[in-house]
Amino acid sequence: MHYKKTDLHFDGVIFDLDGVVTLTASVHAAAWKKLFDAYLNKRAERDDEPFSPFDSRKDYLHYVDGKPRYEGVRSFLESRGIHLPQGTPSDGPDEETLCGLGNKKDVYFKQVLEENGVEVDQATLTFIHELQDHGVRVGIASSSKNCLPILRRAGIEGLFEARVNGVVSESLGLKGKPNPDIFLKCAELLGVEPDRAIVVEDAVSGVQAGRNGRFGLVLGIDRGNIRATLRENGADLVVEGLAETTVERVDAWFLNRAHRRPSALVHWDRLKQKFSGRRVAVFLDYDGTLTPIVSRPELAVLSVAMREVVRELASVCSTAIISGRGREDVAGMVQLDNVYYAGSHGFDITGPDGSHIQYEVDGSLQSLIDEVSVKLARQVQGIEGVLVENKRFSLAVHYRMVAEVYVPRLEGIVDQVVKEHPRLRKAHGKKVFELRPDIDWDKGKALLWLLGTLRLDGPEVIPLYIGDDTTDEDAFAAISDRGVGILVTDAPHPTAAGYSVQNTGEVGEFLKLLTRYVKEGQ
Repeated sequence: MHYKKTDLHFDGVIFDLDGVVTLTASVHAAAWKKLFDAYLNKRAERDDEPFSPFDSRKDYLHYVDGKPRYEGVRSFLESRGIHLPQGTPSDGPDEETLCGLGNKKDVYFKQVLEENGVEVDQATLTFIHELQDHGVRVGIASSSKNCLPILRRAGIEGLFEARVNGVVSESLGLKGKPNPDIFLKCAELLGVEPDRAIVVEDAVSGVQAGRNGRFGLVLGIDRGNIRATLRENGADLVVEGLAETTVERVDAWFLNRAHRRPSALVHWDRLKQKFSGRRVAVFLDYDGTLTPIVSRPELAVLSVAMREVVRELASVCSTAIISGRGREDVAGMVQLDNVYYAGSHGFDITGPDGSHIQYEVDGSLQSLIDEVSVKLARQVQGIEGVLVENKRFSLAVHYRMVAEVYVPRLEGIVDQVVKEHPRLRKAHGKKVFELRPDIDWDKGKALLWLLGTLRLDGPEVIPLYIGDDTTDEDAFAAISDRGVGILVTDAPHPTAAGYSVQNTGEVGEFLKLLTRYVKEGQ
């Protein structure tokens, strides 16, 4: 196999087999269930005890998934308080030893495999081909002794430059997952350093192995709604499938990995210590934090589930949403009357009914924004995909749907408008140019103003801010010495935040944890 030299910031990727390259996890789960249900039922009848079957999801994921076959037998049986002799690999499938049961499982697996064949994940194959086009070396590491037959059956035996499977592990005395031996051996065969390589895994034991081997990136594939568990056990990034990522996205992660921040979910216990004995004041961005980033602002609708999460949070913590959107716009999106709203990056602030909290910059700026909005809309008419959004005290020029080749022209128009209107300044966001009043005011100052106005600026209060954009950095910086900043990102980059979560789903999970923690302390 010929490889050209890569100009990326990583050199190799090592894939697990089952559940990553091939979708055989269900075959394994069925074989394990057939094995253990028959054995447990036999013991129950013999010892006159109740029969408790093997759980194809919970037991499979926790005790056998990703582990060498005999170790999987041991792990599950010990969870039931059953201890059998090891036996030897030559034990027959009817012998009551760990090896005998493991060999019977292999018989069941091959039967199902022969009947149903092998399904290959096409998104994974596409990703592998893209890696190879960039000169990245690709290997496969699996605990399964059936790895090579499965690859042959799928017709992809020659896809990998290096293979380490159960047969190789046994001959070399390599330890099974969560030990990193098979991944480290595969990296050695590829000629890449673990620190510049990626492990792609769907099993908890596999991501643990990648973490234990100190690989540059552990990429988790969530096949069973276990995203949080994968993250907690070492996955730096979790996707439902490799169609969700690209070589460029992974390379950006490597390029900026020095800036990665600990997961707020994984390190929840550490954060609880920070919160202990203090009140938490919560400040949230909207787009990209409470809702995913979308092509048009009006499509960023808050889900019913997330609205309920924020409602519950605001019932126990002072909660404010500080958004680049206009205040009335974001309030209309959120539709909660127990939170504070700061729109246009904090230039327009109000509190819940009866709070008498209000802040607003010079009202004459509205007429200026209206004038510039009309002018810009007219000047960008020839550029397809541009959206000019009037936010009352600021203006956003969205270019997410604009062809890359036209972005410099669009920015030139924006720069000329700013030059003609010195009361405004340009700022950058995610695929958006912001025109704001040239006033020393931002999300950070709005946050501090709210803390002071609400009398939450004492040492007994710890401010928490969650955001995803460059505009949120002002807020992170404003509380860096006294509070907690959490950046929402799937790739690290320079930030003043101390923690991170991967996406809006993890934001929701974190807010649930926080709400539960505060309620329990009341």
